[in-house]
Amino acid sequence: MGISLDIWAQGLSELLQPSVILFLFLGILIGTLIGALPGLSATMGIAIMTPVTFNFSPVNGFAMLMGLWNSAIFAGGITAILINTPGTPASLTQSWDGYCLYKQGKGGLALGVNVIFSFMGGMISTLALILFATPIARFTVRFNAAEYFMLAAFGLSMMVAVSGGDILKGLILGLVGILLSCIGIDPILGIRRFTFGSVNLLAGISFIPVMIGMFGIGEVLYQIFTRNKKQEAMENQARKEGKDLGRIFLNKEERKGLMSRGIITSLVATIIGAIPAAGGDISAIICWGNAKKFSKHPEEYGHGSIEGLAVSSAANNGVLGGAMTTMMTLGIPGDSVTAILIGSLTMYGMRPGISMFTDNAKFTTQIMALMVMANIAFLILGLLTAKVSAKILNVAQPTVWAAVIVLCVVGSYALNNNFFDVLIMMAAGILGFLFKTFEWPSGPFILGLLLGNMLEANMRRALVMSNGSYLTFITRPVSCVLFIFVVLTFLFPVVKSFVKKKK
Repeated sequence: MGISLDIWAQGLSELLQPSVILFLFLGILIGTLIGALPGLSATMGIAIMTPVTFNFSPVNGFAMLMGLWNSAIFAGGITAILINTPGTPASLTQSWDGYCLYKQGKGGLALGVNVIFSFMGGMISTLALILFATPIARFTVRFNAAEYFMLAAFGLSMMVAVSGGDILKGLILGLVGILLSCIGIDPILGIRRFTFGSVNLLAGISFIPVMIGMFGIGEVLYQIFTRNKKQEAMENQARKEGKDLGRIFLNKEERKGLMSRGIITSLVATIIGAIPAAGGDISAIICWGNAKKFSKHPEEYGHGSIEGLAVSSAANNGVLGGAMTTMMTLGIPGDSVTAILIGSLTMYGMRPGISMFTDNAKFTTQIMALMVMANIAFLILGLLTAKVSAKILNVAQPTVWAAVIVLCVVGSYALNNNFFDVLIMMAAGILGFLFKTFEWPSGPFILGLLLGNMLEANMRRALVMSNGSYLTFITRPVSCVLFIFVVLTFLFPVVKSFVKKKK
């Protein structure tokens, strides 16, 4: 069931069209701008731009999204290095070493390391996607309703991992998300439920407007609410001072010491990215911390270590291929961006899973190839513009907020040309603001809304097929293994807390 060379050839030939290249570079420019501006994230950028891409062909739309996603993660390191403010959450550890290098007069070298090792992490993880996605998809052909139910349950069990230390809050919001996913038409009986007579709710609550509101409007409202004028003034002063950046490229000795570390980090990050709910920030922290333990110069980490910056750069882009593998083969989001991409594929009439490698095999090859092209493109652009990238930071924060709000409203309306989606987006924005203000995790809510329908529909189908016997979920080998994983996921925090108290 592997994708044939003919399909690969057909898919790649369509990518050589001028329009595809244009949309790819447009996505990279937008992603670089979003990543380099503090407060904007790759998730916000993808959420805002996804409705815009529905006006284009699937290949042009995904060319823009792949370019935006890959470049936004790398560009987050620009502000981390130049003004000690991570452009995206995944760039947190880059600020620990990058800004120190900048103050030492090695800002150009730090920017060069960011570009080169972000490219390395992205390329290695994308190659893993190309090599392993088809075998994993071939394995999923054995899945039945019971397996898909347990797979959804396993994805939902990740709400424990994204609950920010407060599991009870995470579970409550996850259940709320599942309940909201039940609005609309019953997947088995085809009757209306929880629509309150509104035709706008017949198709359920659209996932994309919720994501746009929560990660777009919600983030803007929170930044306005917590605005620190003193911190803004300090950042503006840092922009104006602007030290001499110096050389960009590594010398032979530096390359020799860093290449092997970058490759290992990229492979580890790919595995982390394949775990549902693990993103670039988690990958960067894990990889940076462990690299410090095994480094010959651990005392330099956090004080201007080129090695530490290289590890952080490879780690945050290295998760992308792993996250895409999980999303495309299992239909489970590896991170918040791939959660939005699932919604995007659904809007194009495709469904992640085995059908991506059979019915939509050509488009699947194009997505993989676009990941490679996006990495090559941002490497070239990043190296050519490294010394002028600081000028991106001169945009005033209120201007950014106004632009984001306008894009959120336009994007939500353009989705279905329905003002009801704008209302959903605004309600989700207020929810997102409240979640951040009162420190309630939004991840479990998003997981519940996204996977709730898959959980319910497959549970009911499995029970129909087994004549109402719940044993079907533990007597089938794959579903039994997934059931064990789900149980362990929920038990681990309890056992960990118990052991900690005993100590």
